[in-house]
Amino acid sequence: MCSSVLVESDGRMKVEEWQHSYHGDSGIQSGANTVREDDGDYGTSKYTTVTTTTVSSEYPEDLDAQYTLTRAQRVRNAMFPETLAEGTTILSTQTDSTQMTNVQKLAEPSQMLKVAIIHLINYQDDAELATRAVPELTKLLNDEDQVVVSKAALIVNQLTRKEASRRVLMQSPQVVAAVVRAMQNTSDMETARATASILHNLSHQREGLLAIFKSGGIPALVPPPMESVLFYAITTLHNLLLHQEGAKMAVRLADGLQRMVPLLKKSNPKFLAITTDCLQLLSYGNQESKLIILANNGPEGLVHIMRNYNYEKLLWTTSRVLKVLSVCPSNKPAIVEAGGMQPIPPDAEPLWTLRNLSDAATKQTLVTQATAWARREDVRDPGLRPAPPWGVQAAVVGLIRNLALCPENQTPLRDAGAIPRLVNLLLKAHQDAQKRGSSNQQTYQDGVRMEEIVEGCTGALHIMARDPVNRGEIANMQTIPLFVQLLYSPVDNVKRVAAGILCELALDKQSADLIDKEGASSPLMELLHSSNEGIATYAAAVLFRISEDKNTDYKKRVSVELTHSLFRHDPAAWERAHNAVPMDAGYAADGE
Repeated sequence: MCSSVLVESDGRMKVEEWQHSYHGDSGIQSGANTVREDDGDYGTSKYTTVTTTTVSSEYPEDLDAQYTLTRAQRVRNAMFPETLAEGTTILSTQTDSTQMTNVQKLAEPSQMLKVAIIHLINYQDDAELATRAVPELTKLLNDEDQVVVSKAALIVNQLTRKEASRRVLMQSPQVVAAVVRAMQNTSDMETARATASILHNLSHQREGLLAIFKSGGIPALVPPPMESVLFYAITTLHNLLLHQEGAKMAVRLADGLQRMVPLLKKSNPKFLAITTDCLQLLSYGNQESKLIILANNGPEGLVHIMRNYNYEKLLWTTSRVLKVLSVCPSNKPAIVEAGGMQPIPPDAEPLWTLRNLSDAATKQTLVTQATAWARREDVRDPGLRPAPPWGVQAAVVGLIRNLALCPENQTPLRDAGAIPRLVNLLLKAHQDAQKRGSSNQQTYQDGVRMEEIVEGCTGALHIMARDPVNRGEIANMQTIPLFVQLLYSPVDNVKRVAAGILCELALDKQSADLIDKEGASSPLMELLHSSNEGIATYAAAVLFRISEDKNTDYKKRVSVELTHSLFRHDPAAWERAHNAVPMDAGYAADGE
């Protein structure tokens, strides 16, 4: 018995000594791996790991506790942070602030879903709150006590700032009507500001615009004397003019134009941009509105804006108003006298304005300014090169045509190189029109039909061909074959301008012979019977001029066609004229 105890005690001592002294353990304690070597024997791969642990007193005491959190706790904290006890923090495992950890990526959809659900709950709460409040708010807005009305207006204004409650309010015509009445009857600045803000918030949806319109809100919104609500009022009116049918007429009936034009004297460029756009919407296609703007010195105010502001949107909206007014015969001289030619920058809308004003070019001031404009490379070249939008080029072409109506402008336009640029533009537009026409596509580019460019260029060249020097230059550019080809165009306006320029070119014998060689007689004979008097007249003139050197038979045939064309609406007169000309009689020799 004693011997067995001694043996056991001795064994324990040996084990303890072995544990303290033996460094190459069996692999159980150190976790060394057993691997198969190349020669097929098994050996033990030994690794020595040295770990240094440094504990600093700067770390919080619960640092070790946070490291011992389970993975489930970290996921729960990332996905449902609201379940975390107050004051508890989780040590982040994110090493790079620009990259999300896997747990954060996993939690992102759940957080988005939670936010969406919260928004949905809040939306429903807002809608229910507004629905319950509508009857009481309507009553308060109609109260005789202005203090009560003011408080109610402030509450409604707060409700209109949230989408759900705003939709509920705009579906209640009683509330909107009460707001309009409060705005019309109040003299309190806070109430006026709140009611104007309410209508402004409602005007962002079509249902709100309709509710304002039906409640008679437009007369209340026509620019009030209170400066503090002016921006709200003009912005709401702008939304109504843009999107609500019938709003334009309602604004006109409420004397909106008479109240808006004086607002051009304000200095806020953003406010002016909205105001000028309202003027454009009201005056477009309405002659009475244009005259009202003129009576209130609108052209002078608009030109002042073009001269003194550089806010791009304001310049664009103002130039659109000037473009609309420039087609009004009464407004044209007012714009010119206000100096409307000088401040206009080189852009599409201002160029249309110049084009519309330029038919009054008999005035010396306008002729002088037009000549100076023609020398400006930044305007002339961008307008006539193919690079700018077609709308700009169409405007410049129309402007050149109108300028050419004044004989004094013919030479400056020729010196500025207008003729070759017009011819090049005509060729390009004609090619594009033919290309798209062959593929049955719409011949539109930048909102402009290519046939309109062809018509404009040919018409401008027609007017410029009235000058003998210009006429020779146009003919020398090998343009006659193109003009003859345009006689076959399906567009009457193109036929008319093509016949017109051929009529001018035929004044020179060499050009007349070339017109005849290009086979113009056949289409011109057909155009004699056109229902368009302009086309028929030009065709007759061209035929008459190219037949001067023809034989007697040709002249007789042309004479019959011309007579039939002249009296086609009066058969009896045609018969008398036909019998009066002996068919076998020859024409007198040249010079007799």
